[in-house]
Amino acid sequence: MRIVFMGTPRAAVPSLQRCLDDGHEIVAVWTQPDKPAGRGNKLHHSEVKEFALSRGLNLAQPQRIKTDESKLLFGSYQADVAVVVAYGRILPSEYLSAFRRGAINVHFSLLPHYRGAAPVNWAIVNGEERTGVTTMFLAEELDSGPILLQSETSVGSKETVPELMSRLSELGAELLGETLSRLDQITPRPQRHDQATLAPMLKREDGRIDWSQDAVVIERAVRGFQPWPNAHTSVGGRRLIVWKADPVEVERSQGVPGQILAARGGELVIRCGGDSALRLLEVQPEAKRLMTVRDFLNGTHLQIGEQFGEV
Repeated sequence: MRIVFMGTPRAAVPSLQRCLDDGHEIVAVWTQPDKPAGRGNKLHHSEVKEFALSRGLNLAQPQRIKTDESKLLFGSYQADVAVVVAYGRILPSEYLSAFRRGAINVHFSLLPHYRGAAPVNWAIVNGEERTGVTTMFLAEELDSGPILLQSETSVGSKETVPELMSRLSELGAELLGETLSRLDQITPRPQRHDQATLAPMLKREDGRIDWSQDAVVIERAVRGFQPWPNAHTSVGGRRLIVWKADPVEVERSQGVPGQILAARGGELVIRCGGDSALRLLEVQPEAKRLMTVRDFLNGTHLQIGEQFGEV
């Protein structure tokens, strides 16, 4: 098939690679414009752009996709189908009908569950034991189009978003390959809109730790809000990111939520809600590198009874 591929992050690269491996003709790759990042705000380009350039593919990075110029460019490719994997923008109707086979999306959830921008994050935060990948035809309403194929997988009890996303991106590439090869035989099935759940775009405040919650809930947030906005709190007036932690049980009478119960050697335990506490394992103090709790405690003077964050 002649394909216009639209994607931006690393998770989209395996699907683009699969299209090439399967012998499809990639007539163009669309990805987000370069953005300033890091110290010095140097322009950073997406992983999809890096891959496309390394393969000599035709690349486009329109600043706006709703302009007449962008719409004309998209239609000019005369492709069979558009393949969209985490492109990062909602496509206008003209894009969905530009090619005879429409636009196929690889979405990292088992639709209709977790429609939206951050399905993998919210699946972990909400404690889902299973998730997966869906291929579907794009429709104007967000993630609401007819389902083509789905593939399911378990969520590891200690799996972080980057780890799960890496697995799902490979699973998605396999599912896309099967979808394109069997497109004439697959009967699209409508989604059950009454069963839809949402996975909204993440905000910085989503990562703020509420120490009155159960430690199990907080630990899921530690894994689920990586690599951004990260589960974070404050201690001594400075921000602290928690990268790895384990829930532990304590007596209800011990301390109040957010209070330090242990701070010695490699042991840093914070009181949470109910009969729970969180043992911190890896943290990142403000303006410093990620480090073990032992290294963190060696550079601080935390005492039992001191308070983390706001309750």
